Amino acid sequence: MDKQILTNFIKLEAKKLGFDEIGIAPAEFLDEAAKPLERWLSQGFHGEMKYLENHFDIRLDPRKLVDHAKSVISLSFNYYTDKKQEDIEAPKISKYAYGTDYHLVIKNKLAHLLSFIQEKVGKINGRCFVDSAPIMERIWAQKSGLGWIGKNSLLLTKGKGSYFFLAEIILDIELIYDTILSKDYCGTCTKCIDACPTDAIIAPYQVDGSKCISYFTIELKDQLIPSEMKGKFEDWMFGCDICQDVCPINARAKPHQEPSFIPPPELLGMKKREWVELTEEVYELLFKNSPVKRTKYQGLKRNISFLND
Repeated sequence: MDKQILTNFIKLEAKKLGFDEIGIAPAEFLDEAAKPLERWLSQGFHGEMKYLENHFDIRLDPRKLVDHAKSVISLSFNYYTDKKQEDIEAPKISKYAYGTDYHLVIKNKLAHLLSFIQEKVGKINGRCFVDSAPIMERIWAQKSGLGWIGKNSLLLTKGKGSYFFLAEIILDIELIYDTILSKDYCGTCTKCIDACPTDAIIAPYQVDGSKCISYFTIELKDQLIPSEMKGKFEDWMFGCDICQDVCPINARAKPHQEPSFIPPPELLGMKKREWVELTEEVYELLFKNSPVKRTKYQGLKRNISFLND
């Protein structure tokens, strides 16, 4: 099949599946990302996330994930919602974790898209990824023309913002490639840097992950949260949306249309006292198939206690 026709078919099908932005880049070694990644790791900005030290070469070269890879398809999937937890004093959960675990939802859509491609062109080698492999997804999304990397290190799409999950399909066939977005629309704005209560954004485009509220509430497992962070979490018990909430680009964010991401009313209606008294039984019912399961019951209780002790 003609490459342009196939590329058009893929993008159309991706849109039908609910993906917001679709871009394609040639599968190649990310030479421009090697030294920054090495420097970021050497400075210890990954904290206890030791898994980020693994597979350094694979992280930079998609051809090591898929034999003879030629194309990286990057896709974004909106999770923004204007719904909020009703009790303003309740400990807060990041918007991305309001509904069903995005790994489950998006992986199914990617599998459908890959099957669609295989039906069009026959036997091909391809793999789907959604935050599930050593892939520098923001770099690939930028190279695919989806947007630019903002000062808070998140991918931003003009007119839509950053409330998106990113996903990839790596294929061993050539497609028509998109152009990298060369302009940075952040301009002189520093709202994300100024708003971060733990000073995790140490400079424009540089984030010390070991100071991020999301790191402390999700990634820092089986450890106490450092006492010097007391009073700096602004009531976040799982994840953090501060740098996104203050971003002017996100002012144009539109609510998602994915039923699986709709938060259950009982989650939004929980009072502060109910969170403090949360039992494991209620936790299991409330967060079945939820990203919040990642921190486990004891981890969430630790976070809630840290906010209230």
